[in-house]
Amino acid sequence: MGCTSCTTVANGQPRGCKNNGTCGSDGCNKLTVFDWLSNMSLPGNVEPFNGVEVRFKNGRKHFYKNPENIALSIGDVIATEASPGHDIGIVTLTGELVRVQMKKKKLTAKFDELPKIYRKASQKDIDVWQKVRDKELDVQKQSREIAMRLGLQMKISDVEFQGDASKVIFYYTAEERVDFRQLIKEFARTFSTRIEMKQVGFRQEAARLGGIGSCGRELCCSTWLTDFRSVNTSAARYQQLSLNPQKLAGQCGKLKCCLNYELDTYLEALDEFPRTDIKLNTEKGRAQCQKIDIFKGLMWFSYENEGMNWHELEVAKVNEIVALNKKGLNATSLEDYIEEKIIPDKEIFNNVVGQDSLTRFDQPKRRNKRRNKNKGSGRNQNRNRSKGGNKNQNRRHKNIT
Repeated sequence: MGCTSCTTVANGQPRGCKNNGTCGSDGCNKLTVFDWLSNMSLPGNVEPFNGVEVRFKNGRKHFYKNPENIALSIGDVIATEASPGHDIGIVTLTGELVRVQMKKKKLTAKFDELPKIYRKASQKDIDVWQKVRDKELDVQKQSREIAMRLGLQMKISDVEFQGDASKVIFYYTAEERVDFRQLIKEFARTFSTRIEMKQVGFRQEAARLGGIGSCGRELCCSTWLTDFRSVNTSAARYQQLSLNPQKLAGQCGKLKCCLNYELDTYLEALDEFPRTDIKLNTEKGRAQCQKIDIFKGLMWFSYENEGMNWHELEVAKVNEIVALNKKGLNATSLEDYIEEKIIPDKEIFNNVVGQDSLTRFDQPKRRNKRRNKNKGSGRNQNRNRSKGGNKNQNRRHKNIT
């Protein structure tokens, strides 16, 4: 769902549309919704829904009503109601699917309270909008310098101008409450416009800025994830992951949202397992759990006095021992419940496509004996020659003297 030839150039803009996510096809925008009802016609006695979904900077979306019944399609640039003035956005969804989206976000009952659409944006509106958007990076840099000069413990992560340049919104993150009354005065004096401060969470900041995760793909929060569920360290424990904050934390500094993706599957598989802190009573001694494999259904136990010797048991066998212990009986030993598994011999590597042997580096190189013999004979000849030459020189020296 991208533009044709939508590769990036040196400045990061798409090579095809050069709009950096604001193209008319709405194919390379994040959080894009596919309108699967666009090719279907409404029944004759049903009026089309006049709600519209409009996207602004960084995937920010709002719903608007269209009281004038302006003919709109996906990708149109429109002027919407704002406080004060008007804002410029891009239509991302029209028709009956807007009703479905509003129902999903529980906004159907508040349709009459929605702001309205003024008109399609004129060329003058678009020029003003593009001009103020080009100033956002410089404004963000100046605002950070002012905040650092005032000694405020906050980070201004993003700046967004309203479409008519009558207001600028500063998005910031902070650990504690910040008194930015003096900061607003400085901003109003420097930028000569209405100032609005919005505090966002660290997850929302990562969603607005985007990036590449440790999996090598674009961040879920900046592409398709719309709701942020709380993530606890118990999710990592249930999945048998090491509690390493450097590996479990995302770019926002919080636990990764993907820890919740497979959590339900792990919890469902753990229903058959007994608690890991349970101890098995046997005639040979008490045994405690050392390790579990959830999807293979295996548990490893060791006796309290033999901590290094682990015994592999299936979950069904462990449940049998637990049932005996509940009746006040002891199992004979863990070894009696171990089932011997016959592992068939399989070839580790098959050279089916003419690949080299995997053990070719394990064999020592064979030396060519003939070459070694020739080298040895040549050395001996040179030695003999050198010896003979030395004897002749000595004889000549004697004759001369």
